[in-house]
Amino acid sequence: MKTLLAILGLTVMLSAADGSALYQKCAACHGLKGEKQALGKSQAIGGWKADKTLEALKGYKAGTRNTKGMGALMKGQMASINDADMKVLADYIATIK
Repeated sequence: MKTLLAILGLTVMLSAADGSALYQKCAACHGLKGEKQALGKSQAIGGWKADKTLEALKGYKAGTRNTKGMGALMKGQMASINDADMKVLADYIATIK
């Protein structure tokens, strides 16, 4: 998440989150290294290519993806994640195994 902060007329760009921090919300179901099948339904996601993950995340957020009945749950999880953070998250997931 990128945030603009104005202080004394100066604008500073802050990076408020990195992939590891964003992934903490996911780890409860997917495991620390993406090794779990979330709720016994999903594939293990650790090491997925970033473009595959990004496509899935965008689909869940848009409500157009419903893999194994997880669409509504994942749509709720993605509701507060913006496109830039989705990219950061997807890139991070590609690095964990």
